[in-house]
Amino acid sequence: MNAFVPVNVLEITDNPFNIIGKEWMLVTAGENNIYNTMTASWGAFGVLWNKNTATIFVRPSRLTYSFIEKYEYFTLSFFEENYREILNFCGANSGRNTDKAGKTGLTPFSTLNSIAFKEARLIIECKKIYSADLIPKNILQAGIAESNYPVKDYHRIYIGEIVSCLKRKQEV
Repeated sequence: MNAFVPVNVLEITDNPFNIIGKEWMLVTAGENNIYNTMTASWGAFGVLWNKNTATIFVRPSRLTYSFIEKYEYFTLSFFEENYREILNFCGANSGRNTDKAGKTGLTPFSTLNSIAFKEARLIIECKKIYSADLIPKNILQAGIAESNYPVKDYHRIYIGEIVSCLKRKQEV
């Protein structure tokens, strides 16, 4: 963790539309050698109940889902563009039958309450404060449920209070 410095969430200047929707992130939950991670490109940052929050969406079919259900904390790890192939791999392969860190060379480490990766440039650690299943009848725009959920595997929404942020130290 010496490669990182803690930063106040208000000091993060990244555009959330870019870092989530275009650059993607690894969502990780667990502890020490018992964790799972997945690539995500859906999410949000904001303020809810007077708390700085991150919102993520995880399908029940994903192994990471069971880890987020079990553990109180999760991390969001953001990487430089040269990690795109690794992010693709972590999104296309399941931790049920693949050691993602072993196959990609990612180095997991323990944060204050969860797991993240030493190669990340930004890590946001969250404590779960709310979850709910996405309800298809509440999707108001026509065609969204059908095109995004052909097998009806609707996401669970998790809102996490941002409890810490770590930013990679700038090399001199």
